[in-house]
Amino acid sequence: MRKQSGFARSNGDTLAPPQPARSHGIRPALFYSMFAILLAGNALTATAFLLAPDIASLLSGQNDQVVNAYEDRIDQLRIEVDRLHSRSYAQAGDLNLQLQELSQQQELLVEQHQLVKVLVGKAQELGIDAVAPEPAAAPVAADDPGIDPIITGNAEVDATAKSISDMMGETRYAMSAISESATEKTDGIVAGLADIGIKAALPTDDEEDGVGGPLLPPVDGDPESSSLIADANSVMSALVRYKAARGAIDAAPVHMPISGQFRRSSGFGNRTDPFTGGRAFHAGLDFAAPSGSTVLSAGSGVVSFVGQRSGYGNVVEITHSSGIVTRYGHLSAFLATEGQAVTTGMPIAKVGSTGRSTGPHLHFEVRRDDNPINPDVYLSAGKKLLQLLG
Repeated sequence: MRKQSGFARSNGDTLAPPQPARSHGIRPALFYSMFAILLAGNALTATAFLLAPDIASLLSGQNDQVVNAYEDRIDQLRIEVDRLHSRSYAQAGDLNLQLQELSQQQELLVEQHQLVKVLVGKAQELGIDAVAPEPAAAPVAADDPGIDPIITGNAEVDATAKSISDMMGETRYAMSAISESATEKTDGIVAGLADIGIKAALPTDDEEDGVGGPLLPPVDGDPESSSLIADANSVMSALVRYKAARGAIDAAPVHMPISGQFRRSSGFGNRTDPFTGGRAFHAGLDFAAPSGSTVLSAGSGVVSFVGQRSGYGNVVEITHSSGIVTRYGHLSAFLATEGQAVTTGMPIAKVGSTGRSTGPHLHFEVRRDDNPINPDVYLSAGKKLLQLLG
C-alpha cells in the first residue's frame, strides 16, 4: 500500500505541531493583556528582535542550542504575559480587532517554530545542515497570507507587528532553505548516478514513504495555518526524496571493495599479461593486499554466486538492484553465502591468490549484461557522490 508523508491537522500518525487555541470572538482578558504588552513595547519588541537572529542561525550547526534558547524565550514571554494580565488598560475604537489579529499572528509564529524544529531534526538526521541567510537577505512574497503586518497608525502596535511579521518571514525562509538544500543534493545524486547508467528510484508526490502518515489537504477556513502546513509538507517531500536518493547511492556498486593496507596493482583494459608477457585484456581492477585482508561489498545487493571460476579461483558475485553484477576474485575464504542479502561495506570474503594469480590481491569487476565495464568509472562516481553528501 502506498504511503504519504507530511504535516496535517490530525490526531492520527502524522507529524503535527501543537495546535494553539484560536480566538473566535472578542475576549477582554486577552485584549487587556495584549494591550499591556504593547504599552510595554520596548520589552516585547526587544524580545522579538532577539528571536530573529536565532531564526537565521537555526540551521547553522548549533540547532539544539538555538531551539532550546528560542523556547526559553517563548516561556519568558508567556510569564511576562501572565504578569501583565493582572493590569487593566482602557481600549478604544478598532484596537480590539487589531490586537486580536496580532495575537493570532503571535500564535502562528509559535506554530511555525514547532514546524521548523521538526524539519530541522529530520534534515539533521539526513546530514543536511543548510544555513539560512541574514534576515535582510530573506525576501518574502508580498502576497504571503501568513506574514502581512498589521498597519494601525499606532507606532507601538505597528513596530511589534512588523517584528513578528519579519520573524514569520524568516521562519518560512528557513523551511525554504532546507527544501532547496535537499532538492539540490537530490538532483546532484540523480545526475551522478545517471552518468554511470543507474536510474535512482525516487518516490512521487503520492508515493512518499518512511516519514509519517498521509499527506492531507489544508484545513478550510484558516488560510494562514493552511499555507504554513502546505509549506511544511513541501519541505518534507523534498526530504523524503533526498532520503531515497541517499539510498540509491548505497545500493549502487560505487564504493571501494577493500580497506586497510592495499595498492592498485593493475588497471582495466589491455596490459602485459604477467604469465605470457604478451598483450591481453584485463576485465577489472587489481588491488594488492596482504592475504586474509577483508573484501567488502561495493554496494547493497544479493549474493548470486559463491564458488570457483576458471582463471579467477575462488569468486563471490553480487547482483545489485540496477542489474549490475560485481565480481570479486582470487579469494582465500568466503564470508558470504549464495542468496544472502548484503549491504554496502559488508565483509564478504578474504583476499587470496587462488586461480591465475601471481600473489595475494583482489580482482574486482563490474559487469552489465555479462560485459565488463571499467570499475574506475563507478568508483570515481562514488567518490563524487560521497563528497556531495558532505
